[in-house]
Amino acid sequence: MTNQPFPADLPIHARNRLTAMRGKDEKHRLFTSDLSVNEFLLVKELDFDPLGLVVGCSMYHIGFQWAGLSQNQEMTVLSQAMYHARELAMSRMEEEADALGADGIVAVRLTAKHMEWEPNLAEFVAIGTAVRSRNRDIPWRTLDHKPFTSDLSGQDFWTLLRAGYRPVGMVMGNCVYHVAYQGLGQWFKNMGKNVEMTNFTQALYDARELAMERMQAEATHLKAEGIVGVQLHEGRYSWSSHVIEFFAVGTAVLPIREDHHIPTPQLVLSIND
Repeated sequence: MTNQPFPADLPIHARNRLTAMRGKDEKHRLFTSDLSVNEFLLVKELDFDPLGLVVGCSMYHIGFQWAGLSQNQEMTVLSQAMYHARELAMSRMEEEADALGADGIVAVRLTAKHMEWEPNLAEFVAIGTAVRSRNRDIPWRTLDHKPFTSDLSGQDFWTLLRAGYRPVGMVMGNCVYHVAYQGLGQWFKNMGKNVEMTNFTQALYDARELAMERMQAEATHLKAEGIVGVQLHEGRYSWSSHVIEFFAVGTAVLPIREDHHIPTPQLVLSIND
């Protein structure tokens, strides 16, 4: 596979870093990786070569959307902003991997951090290790011919492939939701009682389901068989305790053979105190 040209918006220092990792001589290329030693060795055992640490980021201004105090509703403007910001970070990471000629990116971490000095500003960062397979018989790339992405650890990646599955992409879905305030009359009515707050229950239920549904839609687009390692995160906005975000993320997978032999777990005893 030939190395792809660098993205036009890539900073000069990133170009220099990737150029050094691409190298001219296959035998003398330098790679970087955030994999642990065990993860690195397991990935190598699968006939994957680490090519380098790849990064994508996006500093994003999150807009404002008005919501009635007494309404449960999705904040669609904020949902779209949070998704788009993450997608920008992911796509830029994929472009770096593409420039290295990678088949995929393993152990991806996707983080978001709101700036203390400006709550409406957030930095989204995607980081992982680009890898290339020596097995050219399997189409590792996605249907869109992009490097696959996976947030599985090196150990889980090894187990997945050994069992006859491959990752086809990291899939995600999110929902920013406004939870209606409780009326003063209702507050007095419930004071001192054990009672379900059905309005709040329904709001949180709806928000989670929307995030999960969107994650599943991405997996369907990739024609995946399922999603493993799903994580569901809940976040709150500093400017309103009644605005929350649910973010669902996981790795979509496909079988690479019909038999799925699971490696037998082995007991390991540590000799450390």
